Amino acid sequence: MRLLLVHGLWNSRHWLAPLAWRLHRAGFEVELFGYASLFGGAEAAMPRLAERIAATGAQGLVGHSLGGLLALETLRHWPDSAVERVVCLGSPLLGSATAGGLVGLGAGVALGRSADLLRRGVPVWDGRPAVGMVAGNVAHGFGRWITHLDGTSDGTVALAETRWPGLSDHCEVACGHSGLVLSADVAGQVGRFLREGRFQHEGRQGQGIG
Repeated sequence: MRLLLVHGLWNSRHWLAPLAWRLHRAGFEVELFGYASLFGGAEAAMPRLAERIAATGAQGLVGHSLGGLLALETLRHWPDSAVERVVCLGSPLLGSATAGGLVGLGAGVALGRSADLLRRGVPVWDGRPAVGMVAGNVAHGFGRWITHLDGTSDGTVALAETRWPGLSDHCEVACGHSGLVLSADVAGQVGRFLREGRFQHEGRQGQGIG
């Protein structure tokens, strides 16, 4: 299966190299998609991502944080693609309280042109791809210093913000927000969903990818 990996806010495509390496070792054909998350924003990146999907024939998308929102919004606006499965990693698909907190503090400029998408989240639509979510439950992230995150969180995104009604499956891992792209367990869960359309919910998560 050919994959495109999409990074989040304030990152570049190289941030996803550890995850790309693990997925490549597991037998996937992996490419990284980079975009200007601040100065260009998700809206400007959407047509470029749609073109890249078409050019590569990607069957799977993996998006970390904002990258998951970008992936789903792109597929919503360009539904005629070969993408069969999408995995979001800690993506606030229901809208980000941390983003709202930054705006409330007068620091919304830190979100650049991606602010609107982060604050509002992604509407549910009857799309073709199956969508899975891997969410962290260890509060290691800067969001906890910006605003109150209700319940369990990865320190930047609350678990509740990841429970999008359009998901095919959802799982939790013992990770902070940034750690989601570094974890072997997360890579294992990603690979399982891409192949089988579901996560491992018993025993040790992420078996099969080291």
